[in-house]
Amino acid sequence: QVQLVESGGGLVQPGDSLRLSCAASGRTFNRYNIRYMGWFRQTPGKERESVAAINWSGQSTYYADSVKGRFTISRDNIKNMVYLQMNSLAPEDTAVYYCAADAPPYRSTWGDPLGYDYWGQGTQVTVSS
Repeated sequence: QVQLVESGGGLVQPGDSLRLSCAASGRTFNRYNIRYMGWFRQTPGKERESVAAINWSGQSTYYADSVKGRFTISRDNIKNMVYLQMNSLAPEDTAVYYCAADAPPYRSTWGDPLGYDYWGQGTQVTVSS
């Protein structure tokens, strides 16, 4: 099993920045041939939506239109960490943010939460003045 633990959420004001971290379970993580590591977010009553994803090598990144130019996803495969740097936060970014891993068989595109096999417990991000 791959275990994912998010951290870094909190309450910030509009325009502020936050960096979310996702720690993946160590020794066995690399054996799972993870294709994408993704960040998703969800607010009450709404479907989980994609935010960003990164492939295993880190050479390809993907972003939802709503966060392009403001958010940056990165990863450190030595530390088994994935990060989401969020700048210029706005109230509409308020959500629970989840880290997810896409393992074989690869069933969908980077932005489809149904294609991800492992999920963290989520971290709350609240943007409010």
